[in-house]
Amino acid sequence: MSPELLIDALIIAATPILLAAIGELVTEKSGVLNLGVEGMMIVGAICGFAVAIESGSPALGFAGAALGGAALSLIFGVLTQYLLSNQVATGLALTLFGLGFSAMIGQGYVGVVPPATPKLDFGPLTDIPFVGPVLFNHDLMVYVGIAIVAGVWATLRYTRAGMILRAVGENHDAAHALGYKVIRIRLLAIAFGGACAGLGGAYLSLVRVPQWTEGMTAGAGWIALALVVFASWKPWRIVIGAWLFGGITVLQLNLQVAGVKVPVELLSMSPYLITILVLVLISSDRRRASLSAPAELGRVFHAAG
Repeated sequence: MSPELLIDALIIAATPILLAAIGELVTEKSGVLNLGVEGMMIVGAICGFAVAIESGSPALGFAGAALGGAALSLIFGVLTQYLLSNQVATGLALTLFGLGFSAMIGQGYVGVVPPATPKLDFGPLTDIPFVGPVLFNHDLMVYVGIAIVAGVWATLRYTRAGMILRAVGENHDAAHALGYKVIRIRLLAIAFGGACAGLGGAYLSLVRVPQWTEGMTAGAGWIALALVVFASWKPWRIVIGAWLFGGITVLQLNLQVAGVKVPVELLSMSPYLITILVLVLISSDRRRASLSAPAELGRVFHAAG
């Protein structure tokens, strides 16, 4: 495979993880740990697939996926922010629910081919050697993913809304004392994270593997969760990490095609081994982790009075 095609495949493989991870980053910046990314992605995958099939429009499919992911995330939000349920247990339950729910509603879509998601037409820019195929030969969602990362970075760094979100994640009691609506802000962050996870799931079912298969996320949500830690809660590092994991995925597929004498099972599990390795390396430096993670991450907020 030529370098241009390899990088093109890498970007496609990275986009679902990038979308889910940037959404989870915003959620965690508000102080909420949502382990239900896998469930939101798989629900987004089937919602986007079903809407695209029924409407004939991939654009409507992605919109439906975002709504589906956001709706599922708000269930988590109500349970954890109003009913004060444990965030870790609720997130895990959300993943299990999402996997079961998507399998149920996806039964009628097995073997159906969705409408093709077109690539953007950049005219003569596409014909530039190497640069054209790498930068100007993708569908809209690849560029939307990068735009979301840029928007999140700019919002967190330069805007009042970003400052408030970070304040809620660092000290929710102080933010509440200043008059900020902690629960409302966290629900908005949770919904944004769910919408992004839904988009990532729809990219899997409509673009990367244009079909519906039960459990097709295959751990992508867990990689997205690890990616947030790998990126130290910094948006642009999400892009680097997603491309790294995308590259590993593409590499193991190409090694299988090339007939390299490595067990298929080992190649298939390589992205998850790298995920575990990254988490071990990050968690081993406790001081760095404590300085990078939002101080209120995973802690319950209960407003007195």
